Amino acid sequence: MTIPLKNVVLDKISESGSLTDSELYKALTKDDHIISEDKFNKILLDLEILGLIKVAWITKDDRRIEVFSVEEEIDEVDQQNKEMMEKDYEASFPGFEK
Repeated sequence: MTIPLKNVVLDKISESGSLTDSELYKALTKDDHIISEDKFNKILLDLEILGLIKVAWITKDDRRIEVFSVEEEIDEVDQQNKEMMEKDYEASFPGFEK
């Protein structure tokens, strides 16, 4: 069973955190994943559309590729409401004392 090339590319990017497109291409070639430039660009585009990576132009010929991470904000009001609902639920049982 072979691993899809998109997953291999995403793993390489995740390992390094961020790298340029030429560094990524060299790393893939080093691991015997030889692909055409068109296919390489298509994979990067697909991963960016899926929201897994972020690609930005550094210079005319170089691109910076990073893993896209979304930090989830915790809403304090929602957190307090959730805790209060849990306490009310537990308190609704007879004989419950805390």
